[in-house]
Amino acid sequence: MYTFEDFSRASKAKVPQIEVCDVTLRDGEQAPGVVFGVEEKIEIATKLDAVGVEMIEAGFPVVSAKEKAIVKKIANLGLGTKVCCLARAILHDIDEALDCDVDAVGLFMATSDLHLKHKYHRSFDEMLECALSTLEYAKEHGLIVRFAAEDATRTDIEVLKRFFKQGEDHGADYLSIADTVGALRPSTCHRLVTEIKKVVDVPLCIHCHNDLGMAVANTVTAAEAGVFQLHTTVNGIGERVGNTPLEELLVALYVQFGIDAYDISRLMDLSKTVERNSRLRLPKNKPVVGLNAFSHESGIHVAAVLEKPETYELFAPELVGNKRRIVIGKHTGRKALQYVIAQLGYRPTRDELCQILDDVKRVCETKKSVSEQELEEIIRGVMYN
Repeated sequence: MYTFEDFSRASKAKVPQIEVCDVTLRDGEQAPGVVFGVEEKIEIATKLDAVGVEMIEAGFPVVSAKEKAIVKKIANLGLGTKVCCLARAILHDIDEALDCDVDAVGLFMATSDLHLKHKYHRSFDEMLECALSTLEYAKEHGLIVRFAAEDATRTDIEVLKRFFKQGEDHGADYLSIADTVGALRPSTCHRLVTEIKKVVDVPLCIHCHNDLGMAVANTVTAAEAGVFQLHTTVNGIGERVGNTPLEELLVALYVQFGIDAYDISRLMDLSKTVERNSRLRLPKNKPVVGLNAFSHESGIHVAAVLEKPETYELFAPELVGNKRRIVIGKHTGRKALQYVIAQLGYRPTRDELCQILDDVKRVCETKKSVSEQELEEIIRGVMYN
């Protein structure tokens, strides 16, 4: 029998070296209604550094004087990670980046006909000339440069190859594929990366948006195809429906490929920090860090989990700083109820336990779970009346 472990071992050999660039402080803040304060950005940056991401995109300095000041403050925190900022294909943007003391700059230009016509109102060659001169200027001033094609995934492949080849020839340190509207699927992602790697040797980056819910899958696929730098945001926040979630990607890399370069035990704390600072509440069913990620109600499931957690958990909640929850509800069985009651300090008889279970199920027929307070009221009503 060919098991999951066999598949996993086979996959590990296919994933080359990778690094993570987290863009929560820039792209994540572009989520509608999200504004991080100075201390909030510093807190997030510090915790990203503790997780071990190799690069943090701290912001877009030309947005405002305040944004520039925050980027500079983060760049001078003395973090172990490299600090990057975003820049357009304009020399002034590079000057602003240099004033911020960042290690790297993400220099971008939209390459699709759609963007060239309706955003720039200029030809590809005109924009490319600006981008390349800006790239040269940044390199002359000692910056690491990530040369990014915005809307790359809706750009003619030959145009995209030309863009990246020119970027490589002019000294770019990274070449970045931006799936700006989440148009990729894993198979097209793999083909795209493979085609780009035929013409360039510079490390590639992938920046995925989640419009079709495939950002994590596309990012993992890109890594398998040879992309070096993977872009994420904490909790997947970002424009529209967001970006590749850091916590999901790091756990996928750990579980599927054995990549343990990151301290994933800090993910829950980091997630809660970003949830609080962004004011964007996590869905309960959010993978890895959601309230229900390790919650169990079904009687059959709970009985198995209490004996051997691996029966219904792919990885332990403690691995990411989360907790297991046994939920009392309509599908609860006797073993689960007995376990929860024991955790509350009660020791009912068998008959009392059966009565408590009947009362719980009766309450849950209203299509809700029973809170701890409600359960204790039921227990005391059976045991002490």
